Amino acid sequence: MAVADMRLLVRVSMQIGELLVAAGLVTQAQIAQAVDRQHEAGGRLGPNLVAMGAISAEALAQFVDGVPVEPSTVAETGLPEAFLIDLMLKFLFVGTAETTADLSGALRLPPGLVTELLEAATRGQLVAALGSIGGGQLGMRFELTDTGKARAREAMARSSYTGPAPVPLEIYAHWIERQKVTNEIIDWNGMRRAFDGLEVADELVEKLGPAITMGRALLMYGPPGNGKTSVAQRLDRVFRNVIHIPYAVLVEGQVMTVFDPDVHLPVPGGVQSGPRLVTSLYRDEADGRFVPCRRPFIVTGGELTLEMLDLKHEAGGNFYTAPLHMKAAGGVLLIDDFGRQMVSPTALLNRWIVPLENRVDYLKLATGKSFRVPFQTVVIFSTNLAPADLMDPAFLRRIPYKLEIGPPSPEAWRRIFKSVAAANGIEADDGQIRAIEHDLTVTQGLDLAAYQPRFLIEQIVASSRFKAQPPALHRELVSLALANLTVGRSPGGGDGVGMGSGSLARVA
Repeated sequence: MAVADMRLLVRVSMQIGELLVAAGLVTQAQIAQAVDRQHEAGGRLGPNLVAMGAISAEALAQFVDGVPVEPSTVAETGLPEAFLIDLMLKFLFVGTAETTADLSGALRLPPGLVTELLEAATRGQLVAALGSIGGGQLGMRFELTDTGKARAREAMARSSYTGPAPVPLEIYAHWIERQKVTNEIIDWNGMRRAFDGLEVADELVEKLGPAITMGRALLMYGPPGNGKTSVAQRLDRVFRNVIHIPYAVLVEGQVMTVFDPDVHLPVPGGVQSGPRLVTSLYRDEADGRFVPCRRPFIVTGGELTLEMLDLKHEAGGNFYTAPLHMKAAGGVLLIDDFGRQMVSPTALLNRWIVPLENRVDYLKLATGKSFRVPFQTVVIFSTNLAPADLMDPAFLRRIPYKLEIGPPSPEAWRRIFKSVAAANGIEADDGQIRAIEHDLTVTQGLDLAAYQPRFLIEQIVASSRFKAQPPALHRELVSLALANLTVGRSPGGGDGVGMGSGSLARVA
């Protein structure tokens, strides 16, 4: 094997290895040892890891079975050859690729398959070879003929999408079903660990665990400032599996982009733009049209509109962007501050009735053609409004799990205060904390809330910094902080409005 090819073998092996590390199946040190063993004994990465005892053959086979296989022929892509040739011609037309290697990276398809496309395009007199810049077939340069330029312009007029080759709708649906949240093994200990650093009662974990385990919708409600959002966002730590999200999907000849770098988190080594020459596991490489990612956790609040739950047609480019809940497939969509969106709660809820009930959704193209997609998204509604004011009994029935998050107990509130104070270098004895608690609940007439300790401590730190003195629970500083906690309230009476961040305090 040539030196350059060996370097590529190591690079590809490391990418597969990073996925194994991300899945928690091996360590980075074991991957490095396996690559060294490859140099000495040959073979592929997988058998070398098994021979070293780093992973069992069964665990490796299960991992491989959960990764989309790279297509080796045009037929295996599930896409029409004419579509792939048009997409390739567009890359050549805009000048972002000219060699086989460039096109392989741009299309996220293996070099052998791209060579097959180039040979078909050459036979059709759409491209002409210009010679190699080195590296054999990978370095072969191509340019469009006049006929090829005309076809590329026609393809650009139909759709200006120039990105990785999409996957067919049926392949997308297959992998979404295989990667649903219910495939995760979620136990009590794992759920408990997800809330490390937050003051969360075991009772809450007991109620929350089954909802996530079953992958069903969840309603979290209660007064503001007690940590609904913080609790929901910690669920991201529960998930361990790596899932594969396609860059784009082909539906009725139309491209719909799915992968969104703003909301999807690729695992290290998960995004690859270079070509692949050789295989390094038991079978072909992972399909480059998919991005290995952590399970998505998407948060939307008052900005949510009905339009965000439908296909977005990019009229200028004539392609589509997947709706928000489709980007969250295989993960969680948190609708924060539910009931405070510009669109009415009833309208939003009506949009969710079919997906939540039947686990499928129906989307419509600009042509009027509808198509079906799996709905494998855990939807969490979080609100500080009364559920009965937001949804009728019929919809409440479709949300099987309801979780009320109320004020902390006085004991929990004091623990939160003490931990936040310590994290900011402030000594707080029980007497001082109880005095502040008395001011809040008796003098001010407020209910305890989880956000209050952090709010008060941050106020005290700011005042101390302004006075150029170490932060401490001096009476005048505490009084200033308490005054900023409420609006329109004088001690002993009046109707005030609590002001807070709406999140649980973090335990140091």
